[in-house]
Amino acid sequence: MSRAELLEAWHGHLALGLRRSPHTVRAYGKAAERLLTRLDLAEWDDVAELSTAALRTHLASRRADGLSNASTARELSALKGFIGFARTQAGHAVSDPPRLRGPRIKKGLPRPVTPDDAIGLADTVEALAADDWIGARDRAVLLLLYGAGMRIAEALSLTASALPLGERLTVTGKGGKQRVVPLIPIVREAVADYAARCPWPLPPQEPLFRGAKGGPLVQGVVQRTTARARKALGLPDSATPHALRHSFATHLLGAGADLRSLQELLGHASLGSTQIYTKVDAASLLETYRNAHPRERD
Repeated sequence: MSRAELLEAWHGHLALGLRRSPHTVRAYGKAAERLLTRLDLAEWDDVAELSTAALRTHLASRRADGLSNASTARELSALKGFIGFARTQAGHAVSDPPRLRGPRIKKGLPRPVTPDDAIGLADTVEALAADDWIGARDRAVLLLLYGAGMRIAEALSLTASALPLGERLTVTGKGGKQRVVPLIPIVREAVADYAARCPWPLPPQEPLFRGAKGGPLVQGVVQRTTARARKALGLPDSATPHALRHSFATHLLGAGADLRSLQELLGHASLGSTQIYTKVDAASLLETYRNAHPRERD
């Protein structure tokens, strides 16, 4: 068997079996390719029998290449999955990968933007666009992120079959898990405005959001247009498309939403992922207090 065949099977498992995003398939595929190349492996048995010591040595060499703690942890996760898959392919009774703990990662809190800045970003990407329909498109995408708490990949995976949008939308998230999100009028109107202006046909099973030449809109374009808008507004680098999803969660929690409902709206697999927003909201309240209290200003 060749390395290319191993990688092809791994890519297929990730994309079709686990329904991982294209970004994850690329990243996990590259991690597996580096492991096969550096350790000169070309058979499932070789990968399946890889020891914890060999995996630790490989990761140490990656750290020597300048890999950060967070990147090392992601690489370890990818390789554990690959080795577990290899053990299944090799017919091993146990498919669990080697037990190896990754580096400690200090998790920072999400950094939301204010409601005014969220809407300002959406309006500014529209104003800065070269064409009216592209401006309407970019505004619609950002309002889906802020108004419905969608991930950027989820918004860009929508097909035109979603049109016309109603008060609720079924979204396919990580791992193919589906959830239903409510859509407020400003979001529905923005998407309808884009669809009416789009110069490309929008058949039901094709992507809803199109690039300038008619192909599927990609994340990099949305990230670049948002970067231009935040620069024009004088916002920090943390004002990214994903920050709009954080803002959706933080603002709902601040308005009294309960954690379980928020977990469902965000599509989090565990409540622990949602609980981080309680800390964000507390931090926002403290910042408001510091800015408003007379003694804090003295």
